[in-house]
Amino acid sequence: MESGDSNIIIHVISVLFNMSWQIFWPLAFGLILSSFIRHLLPVDTVVKHLGKTDAKSLTFTTILGMVSSSCSYAAASLSHTLLAKKATLANAMAFLVSSTNLIVEMFIVLVALMGWTFLWGEVIGGLILIATVGFLFSRFYPKEVEQELRQHIESAEPAKHAHSDCGMDMSNMKHETSDCGMDMSNMKHETSDCGMDMSNMKHETSDCGMDMSNMKHETSDCGMDMSNMKHETSDCGMDMSSMKHDHMDMPAQKETGLMSKITKSAGFFQMDLAMIGKEILIGVVVSSILIALVPQEGWKALFISNDVGLPTWLHSLLDVIIGIFVAMIAYVCSVGNLILAAALWHGGISFGGVIGFILADVLTIPMIGVYKKYYGKRPTKWMVGLLFLSILFTGLCVDAIFNGFGWVSTDQTVRTLNQSGFGVNMTTVMNLIFIPLSIWYYRLGKKANAGMGMSM
Repeated sequence: MESGDSNIIIHVISVLFNMSWQIFWPLAFGLILSSFIRHLLPVDTVVKHLGKTDAKSLTFTTILGMVSSSCSYAAASLSHTLLAKKATLANAMAFLVSSTNLIVEMFIVLVALMGWTFLWGEVIGGLILIATVGFLFSRFYPKEVEQELRQHIESAEPAKHAHSDCGMDMSNMKHETSDCGMDMSNMKHETSDCGMDMSNMKHETSDCGMDMSNMKHETSDCGMDMSNMKHETSDCGMDMSSMKHDHMDMPAQKETGLMSKITKSAGFFQMDLAMIGKEILIGVVVSSILIALVPQEGWKALFISNDVGLPTWLHSLLDVIIGIFVAMIAYVCSVGNLILAAALWHGGISFGGVIGFILADVLTIPMIGVYKKYYGKRPTKWMVGLLFLSILFTGLCVDAIFNGFGWVSTDQTVRTLNQSGFGVNMTTVMNLIFIPLSIWYYRLGKKANAGMGMSM
């Protein structure tokens, strides 16, 4: 018995190691590429375009989502931010879908594990889902429930900061575009545009907030004269003792060149891994255990046999529903889902069922808990219901399209679930490149973020 248990453990570890070896380089490559794209297109620069729902805004949202996230939970946070900044609910939900299902690293891993047919199924399915979400949430999400959702968001934000990005306490201040990181609760502003005369101020033991309660600003245009200001044990990262700033030009140095871009992009890479590394690990472990321990006959037991004689549309409907519910109870992230999706495909689920399973990573039980915290119970129920219907419709559409045109892969065309990655092959060569590269890139990003006070 002990020998049997030992063999099972060794088998699970072997599957886990082989799975990790298979997906490491495509995942690392995708995250590195995504970090460069995120550096070139920050989220805050495009939020203003999402205030209404139309074809243009959904297209823009789709592109934004593709370059903004790698993880369901990070995507949920960003979509919440978009709603807080007055984006429409339809755009925020389209962003949520796009940023979890149309991301570069997911595409690369999908091809590596399951082949090109599933990549195109995911792309087409993702686009159908975004259009469906845009339509359903703009037409059928009750206005009174949306109002309740927005009130829940506002109640969680006691101070309204229109475009504040620096962690500022400005509860009584009428500034909508301040980026200074200062407590200016009692400031008097006369036609002021963020200009401050702080020539005689003394700051001791300042912790990132500057009390300028008696300051007066007259017709200033973002220039700050801080020539005699003293900072002792300040944690703000701003040495302004002898500096005169015109137009709020505060950075200590202006970085230029390729290396500065790589360093800033590496910061995004490190933050991504800090957010999603645990989820990816859990996803790989859970999926590998299921693949190692559950035989194909066990997976087939979940699905409706083709011998039952059900109509094609009903058989596809049931498979998509089953795929969605399996995704809801599986605690895996967007990328980790792909390994389990491969197991489901080998177990006999339909093509549309696989796509429905992959797309349903926004409906996992932990994600639903996040929605409740962000938006409240009733808004979350409507949100989950419309997302479920959207994913179900998308899975049926993809299944009909790919089966109708004869594009569905057979079992023989899909990668083997537990294939050995060792030997002189592409996987080994690419891992030998990307393992040291990703370690160096991660350390570079961690150092850059620590220097900016964003160590994670």
